This record gives sequence, C-alpha cells and structure tokens, in this order.
Amino acid sequence: MKKTAVVILNWNGKKLLEKFLPGVIRFSSHIADIIIADNNSTDDSVLFVSSNFPGVQIKRLEKNFGFAEGYNIALSKLSHEYCILLNSDIEVTEKWIE
Repeated sequence: MKKTAVVILNWNGKKLLEKFLPGVIRFSSHIADIIIADNNSTDDSVLFVSSNFPGVQIKRLEKNFGFAEGYNIALSKLSHEYCILLNSDIEVTEKWIE
C-alpha cells in the first residue's frame, strides 16, 4: 500500500472512466493507489475497470449514497495517510500530485 490514494467516486460513469482514467493511472500510479469508489452503478463501469485496469482497486458501495456520503463511506474504508478526491471528469497531467 502506498502512502497516498487517489479516490474517484463513480456512478454510472463508464464513458468518463474510459476517457480520463488512463491518464490518472499513467500520471499517478507511481506515487498513489488508484481507487474507484462505486456508488452502486447500474452500467458496466465496474466491469470495465476490473477488466481493463486490474491494478485499480474498486470499493463497491451497497447503494448510491450521493457525492459527500459516498466519499465519506469510501474514505472510512481506507488507511492511507493522504487521500486525494478526484472527480471522474478531470484530466490530470504529469507531476500533478507532486
């Protein structure tokens, strides 16, 4: 486990994950664990992530708790020293964490 986690809350966001998750992995996985907190999606976004990005952790929530509560529940399950909350529609660049 790394000291830092990048946590992305997801709900039916396969299209956004397809577009932005590869960049997050490329520019973050050297320094942080990448975690998808899934708010009980009904699309195939969880299957997409698990099939295409096996190094990304998925924390599945039992229902859609919304934005704040979804993040709070997901964060309560982590023990990283630092957690970066990242919206699923954000494009990151090289050294964005540093």
